[in-house]
Amino acid sequence: MFHFSNLVRSKGDPKIISTGPSSLTAADRLARGLGWFSIALGTLELLAPHRVTNALGMQGREGLVRAYGARELLAGVMTLSVEKKAGLWSRVAGDGLDMATLLGEVRPSNPRAGTVMAALVMVSGITVLDYLAAKDVAAQHDPKRGRKRLYSDRSGFPKGIAAVRGAALPRPASSTATT
Repeated sequence: MFHFSNLVRSKGDPKIISTGPSSLTAADRLARGLGWFSIALGTLELLAPHRVTNALGMQGREGLVRAYGARELLAGVMTLSVEKKAGLWSRVAGDGLDMATLLGEVRPSNPRAGTVMAALVMVSGITVLDYLAAKDVAAQHDPKRGRKRLYSDRSGFPKGIAAVRGAALPRPASSTATT
């Protein structure tokens, strides 16, 4: 099997024949995907807000869309960093804000109300993924996770308490003492 990593290896370096399983969990991989999605969406909202507002019948709200784009970019960067838990929870909060904004655009006077409803369905699905990823990553990286160690049955004496009883008592004087 061909591996691109072998192209940059020196002549004497061992070659990669096959790779093993990733150390990333499913929650980590989902968080990574959501982080990149957030960066892509944020870039679109920041650089092309007119396209977003025209598609949703929200003309004149380009500034709001740009602000949401900046929020998406920051959440995406945090989600891809070591602070992925904070990034994912900020995405969940941002999804709530997005849904509230979209709900305000579902009105009879909006000719794009059908598109807004489709966007609401998509944001709802992403919100579920964001919530599940945030919950799983939080549980996975919880410092209290794992087996609890109980030491109530330990005395601190390897040979037991009975073996050390009387060990600290003074010893009787030896009969060969000189006067």
